[in-house]
Amino acid sequence: MQNRTLAIVITAVTALCCLCLALFSCIWGVLIATGQPITTTVDGIETVQTLPAPLGFALICLSIIFIIIPIVIGFLTLRKKPEATISNEPVPPAS
Repeated sequence: MQNRTLAIVITAVTALCCLCLALFSCIWGVLIATGQPITTTVDGIETVQTLPAPLGFALICLSIIFIIIPIVIGFLTLRKKPEATISNEPVPPAS
């Protein structure tokens, strides 16, 4: 595989992983930040609880970070790098 192809594959995999995690974190962050009760069942016993709102805001901020990561990685790996200029001019003699 060429370096360019490998960079595209790695960028796509990173984007999918980060965006799935970001979507999951964002949904839970919004639910927690708005104070929605969460029902858990352990051994047949149901418990309804709410989590603190700062935890929800932290999850929303985390999801924003996980959305920015693939954008930055994609920009850095897929941009065209300027080619080095080759000068064919003779070097002047040292004085």
